[in-house]
Amino acid sequence: MLELTERQWALFDYVKQMHGGQKRKYTGAPYYTHLLSVADRLEQYVKDGYETEIALCHDLIEDTECSLADLSHMLMSIGYNLEEDEVILACVDDLTDKYTTEKFPSLNRAQRKELESARISTSCPVAQTVKYADIIDNMLSIVEHDPGFARVYAREVDSYLGRINMGNPQLYAACCRLLSEVKARLGMHDEKV
Repeated sequence: MLELTERQWALFDYVKQMHGGQKRKYTGAPYYTHLLSVADRLEQYVKDGYETEIALCHDLIEDTECSLADLSHMLMSIGYNLEEDEVILACVDDLTDKYTTEKFPSLNRAQRKELESARISTSCPVAQTVKYADIIDNMLSIVEHDPGFARVYAREVDSYLGRINMGNPQLYAACCRLLSEVKARLGMHDEKV
């Protein structure tokens, strides 16, 4: 079970405040439950790479008004040092979608996701580890609540998962297994991306 340090709790309180009233798409649960779930999935794989902090913040820049500078200020104010701040910010930036509808309105989802998959393949190993936990958490929710979209999501993950294999090997293997199980469950086992 996930246990947070005092400064991780302070960071979580900030993240929770920034996400405000956002809800999970299918369940209506507070959005921060996803962040805690991703952090909890990582707990047994944490290697002092600040995986917990990165998990708590992984959607912050993308989904709130928080900037990397704002996050840096918060991290420094609650006791993180400059080296820790740099690692956390770099990984959160790696996990923040750059090819969004707002920035690239002329691109469709498939085009944006193709560009994202190329970009995420260059992310650092710690960010890739957090990404595996995020994929697992999202995949389980999507498969349960929206099997139609689960096919789209599984194809998207399948298109880049093999290129982000530098993170924790056990969690990577768990993510690959789940993708295979989902593809089989959805009758996609013979599809090639």
